[in-house]
Amino acid sequence: MTRDAIRDDALLEAVADSSRRRVLDLILAHGELTPTALAAELPFTRQAVAKHLAVLDRAGLVEGRRTGREVRYSIRPEHLDVAARAMAKVAARWDARLEAIKSTAEARARAIDANKNRRHRRRAGPTS
Repeated sequence: MTRDAIRDDALLEAVADSSRRRVLDLILAHGELTPTALAAELPFTRQAVAKHLAVLDRAGLVEGRRTGREVRYSIRPEHLDVAARAMAKVAARWDARLEAIKSTAEARARAIDANKNRRHRRRAGPTS
């Protein structure tokens, strides 16, 4: 597996979870937040927030900056562009897969219709 594929997987894993997306949305809205401040606005504990932040940090989406005893998290805007491109690649692959499934299903439906029409014509017999 290539380094880019591993990075893409970490990114997709990070944003796949709706709780992590909520964390990202809050940080984006406030610019910078501590895990305690995030937990105050979310329906889960500070420890759960810290785990989500660790995943987001590994994916390169957020970064922590120590200020005294607190760590303040902010979005890494340069990595959001990378994330958007990675997600666009995944979306394009899925679009191609779904198009192939659609084409296969339509071809199968046409074949079934053709068989029904042939059987119907055979049963009807010759017309005068």
